[in-house]
Amino acid sequence: MTFVRLGPGTFRMGTPPNEAGREPQELVHTVTLSPFYLARYEVTQAEWQRVMDHNPSRFQDCGLRCPVENVNWFEVQQFIRRLNAESQPGFRLPTEAEWEFACRAGGGLPFGTTDTLSSADANINGNFPYHAPKGLLRGRPTPVGQFAANPWGLFDMSGNVWEWMEDWTCPYSADNQLNPVGRCGSDTRVIRGGSWLFDGASARCGLRYTHRPQDRGYSLGVRLAHDLW
Repeated sequence: MTFVRLGPGTFRMGTPPNEAGREPQELVHTVTLSPFYLARYEVTQAEWQRVMDHNPSRFQDCGLRCPVENVNWFEVQQFIRRLNAESQPGFRLPTEAEWEFACRAGGGLPFGTTDTLSSADANINGNFPYHAPKGLLRGRPTPVGQFAANPWGLFDMSGNVWEWMEDWTCPYSADNQLNPVGRCGSDTRVIRGGSWLFDGASARCGLRYTHRPQDRGYSLGVRLAHDLW
């Protein structure tokens, strides 16, 4: 795994009212983050198999360089515990604030530094792009890193597979926040980034989607964060 050092930084998290597809829960607020590392790629089938000794992915024929999918939040936590025991401690899931900061890469547009998304830009459902011509519905994940990285060197922040977050699904506060993590009485966890199965709007940096932590899906994977070495 390779990681990109991000932060410290302050940004406007959430979605402005004039952004197409905006949902009421995407309240704009100011967030400040301490430095952290975020994986350049989604966790691959090869990486998961090396740590867990099995491959749960539905799309194993995609190849070991494809993202692992069909994993629930609890299984991801087990993967992280094993990884921390066997290597450099500090691996964890990103918070959704960290993830959105990384997705935006210093920009304020729906996909950070661009306001369109097609299936030529990311592995999304090309029948429903975002302000772009229709394109391919590939119907499966693609190997990580097949599309251009964002300006901070991160791949597949939009599309390919959804990514589990650390946060429970909690309402945003309008107050300024420092290193926020969703901790509340919710029964769902946040996932981010869209996938090959979903439309372009689902891959917006500010879009919040959810699953119960016990849920699995063949478009649901993971990207890791790491505390500073």
